[in-house]
Amino acid sequence: MNKTEYSQINETLYHEVLPNGLTVYLLPKNDYHKTYGLFSTNYGSIDNEFIPYGTDKRIKVPDGIAHFLEHKLFEKEEGDVFQLFGQQGASANAFTSFTKTSYLFSTTDQVEKNLVTLLDFVQQPYFTEETVNKEKGIIGQEIQMYEDDPNWRLFFGILNNLYPNHPLHIDIAGTVESIDKITADDLYTCYRTFYQPSNMVLFVVGKMEPEKIMALIRENQEAKEFPPAQEVTRFFPENTNDIIAKDTLETAITREKFVLGIKGLDELPEEGTELLRYKTAVNLLFQLILGNTSQNYLRLYNEGLIDDSFGFEFSLDREFHFADFSGDTDEPEKAAEKVKEIILGFATDPELTEENLALLKKKMLGQYFQSLNSIEYIANQFTQSLFGDRTLFDLPEIIESIQLQDILAAGHAFIKEEAFSEFFMKPTEK
Repeated sequence: MNKTEYSQINETLYHEVLPNGLTVYLLPKNDYHKTYGLFSTNYGSIDNEFIPYGTDKRIKVPDGIAHFLEHKLFEKEEGDVFQLFGQQGASANAFTSFTKTSYLFSTTDQVEKNLVTLLDFVQQPYFTEETVNKEKGIIGQEIQMYEDDPNWRLFFGILNNLYPNHPLHIDIAGTVESIDKITADDLYTCYRTFYQPSNMVLFVVGKMEPEKIMALIRENQEAKEFPPAQEVTRFFPENTNDIIAKDTLETAITREKFVLGIKGLDELPEEGTELLRYKTAVNLLFQLILGNTSQNYLRLYNEGLIDDSFGFEFSLDREFHFADFSGDTDEPEKAAEKVKEIILGFATDPELTEENLALLKKKMLGQYFQSLNSIEYIANQFTQSLFGDRTLFDLPEIIESIQLQDILAAGHAFIKEEAFSEFFMKPTEK
């Protein structure tokens, strides 16, 4: 078992790759009463075209199948796993993103028992045509709920503009039509391909004895038989500038909305440290020029083009990276135009000073250290923040190392005029 000391944040992370390929991380925090276990597979909604385990034939499966599989794993022949966790004093949950599916529990009691339950239920699939067909109605209702959420539709509106030929623009849950095509055999095919231990990460954080917990995990995995590991081969469209420049949706909302998107067109660094530096540098750039303490933000706010709903995010994962800037406004076209002008003019923006960067880095580090007080935050962020051998706990060192020239370089690499797109939502005309 490897041990990494993070002296700056006073944390010790234990790490081991088991013989079956499963990667395990343990973070003891014995000042806390609660413990979280999170079991993740490197498999999400965009992974719908691949070579199944044990074959050499490329297939495409229905959209939404990763999310559907997440739902079905909780249902076993002997009953619902949620109830079992409840009887053992734990609460359980799961979520699917574009690139990952994660299963988790939290408890203040019977940690070892709940950890074994987590490992066992995820590694013992049970699907029948009857239970699959029953689930279609439940997930169909969930899809409808998201379709009624204006901000969700705004987000997928800009994704459709930026990635019209990529599965990223399709709702994580799929569509009512796509999930209707899912069969039990499809679920087993995806499970065998993507739920191999070598494609998965287990993370446990909270009150524990790491040697004892690691021994329990080793024993649990050694008692199970797994097929030999096979590398996962996925297929995606090439990252081209096939961008829809502008689109508008009329729907039942009371106030207009806009979103400005930027698609990352360049290849990303492969090495973990450089990837984390790039992501952090772009985030710092946008905070400097459009954060809520910037002069640009205040000017747009005072002009009535944006309000408190305005926000932005930079998303970076395997196969994609993009930024989106959105909000409610009475002048959506003008708001998008002004935000775009600010972004394109970043290199000469008066906000980009050594003094402003130093203040922002201090603020970002403060928020980071505060967030580490929540083991729920750590549990949810850890597997989402793995960049090669770099983890969530390497972030302070990365933040401190970034200089103004790094931010300018990241801006020039990411911000290109041909990579912009606009999406608007307007109230349906009566």
